[in-house]
Amino acid sequence: MRKLSFTLLLALALLQAPAQAQRDDLPTMGESGVIPVGQEYMMGRVWLMSYRRQVPALEDPLMQDYLETLLFKLAETSELQDRRLVLITVEASSINAFAVPGGVVGVHSGLVQKAQSEAQLASVLTHELAHVSQRHWSRSVEAAQRSQIPSLLGLLGGMVAVVAGAGDAGIATIAGTQAAAQQNRLRFSRVHEREADRVGIQNLSRAGLDPNGAANMFEVMQAETRSYSRPPEFLMTHPLTETRIADARNRARQYPRNVFDDNPDFQLMRMRVQASSFRTDDEAEAWFRKRLKRKGRNAEAQQYGLVLVLTRQRKFAEAMELLEPLRSYRPDNLPYLLAEADIHIESGEFDDALSLLGRQWMLMPGNYPLTMAVSKAHLRAGRYTEAEKILQGQADRRSSDPYVWYVLAETQGLTGNTYGLHQSRAQYFYLNGRMLEARSQLGYALRLAPDPVAEERIRTEQRYVENAARALGQMK
Repeated sequence: MRKLSFTLLLALALLQAPAQAQRDDLPTMGESGVIPVGQEYMMGRVWLMSYRRQVPALEDPLMQDYLETLLFKLAETSELQDRRLVLITVEASSINAFAVPGGVVGVHSGLVQKAQSEAQLASVLTHELAHVSQRHWSRSVEAAQRSQIPSLLGLLGGMVAVVAGAGDAGIATIAGTQAAAQQNRLRFSRVHEREADRVGIQNLSRAGLDPNGAANMFEVMQAETRSYSRPPEFLMTHPLTETRIADARNRARQYPRNVFDDNPDFQLMRMRVQASSFRTDDEAEAWFRKRLKRKGRNAEAQQYGLVLVLTRQRKFAEAMELLEPLRSYRPDNLPYLLAEADIHIESGEFDDALSLLGRQWMLMPGNYPLTMAVSKAHLRAGRYTEAEKILQGQADRRSSDPYVWYVLAETQGLTGNTYGLHQSRAQYFYLNGRMLEARSQLGYALRLAPDPVAEERIRTEQRYVENAARALGQMK
């Protein structure tokens, strides 16, 4: 509970700051009378720090890159005016996604696994983007204040609990702190859900995806509800009814009929999640072999999944044999190329891996999963200095990605760059909301600073982190 309250105290302080004083320098963007857009942005980033401290992120650069590409594609055709989005991929089997004021979007790996097409996955993302673009959270607070001022701490605390997976506890928190205005708020929420459905389906069509994806995804969720006593996490905050499915179908009919081809890379991402969902690699291997015998429409993706499992089992010869026809069929496919490189890395053929990756890296400099694979090959080959140089460049490009800073810090430990190691660890801890640890790492770095300019820069960073720690309640 303390971790939640720290973030909520800062968010409440932001809400209580004089709104008019900040509006002069902020975009209009449908400005609410209660919470200006700039404050929403800050609240979202503070909330993200709290969330990262509690929930394990999926550290898969290829999956992260795929989801970010899809999210920003959808953002381009959405009604969002402020597109400073941050995506966090959560390692959880539940069907869930969420959006937080300020443009923080989260996707559970279970959603990728259970969706049957990219349009279905995208329908959930467009729905969440609609909540952000229409500023539903801020409008909810404004509507509640017109009837009875709610506890904003309770509301934000409930948001954290719900999307962190404690659905029942989160809903209880929200209901307990705002019981007096509950009925009005529920009516307002239903309006928001209908609006998010409408705007989201419209965005699906604009992005060139099947607008039927929303109704199809609702049916997948409905089937999951029948299979388990506990409904999917997404439905804990987005109630599903037959009427809602019918409305989604009717809305999709308003758009021109077309034949939509599914993105084959989506099925590959599904199989990446599937391959990691079993208790043992032997169970995973048996599952994929059984599916491949059926020769269904997803056989190509299932063969890719089996390649990943066989690589983990160090069955390199069979993995390469299964991968070769996939590489021949789609030689420019990045997931297949990375799978081949990983076989070379795990089997100790580092030069082969670097030769393969280097050719593609020249065509796609800065590509996130490709760069991380190149750095991995150098690390495993013992070429730590080269890996550090590559990772430092990636950290400059993805300065808000904790995983990059973590790998960079570990690499700097191997190169003996203790000064850089402490700075990278400080950045990692800061992005995860662990301000005291970040301050300690900056203190270690200060002792190793090479010159007065570096010392002053680190002291400035220390003051910044200390102010953030006080605002979060982590120090007095």
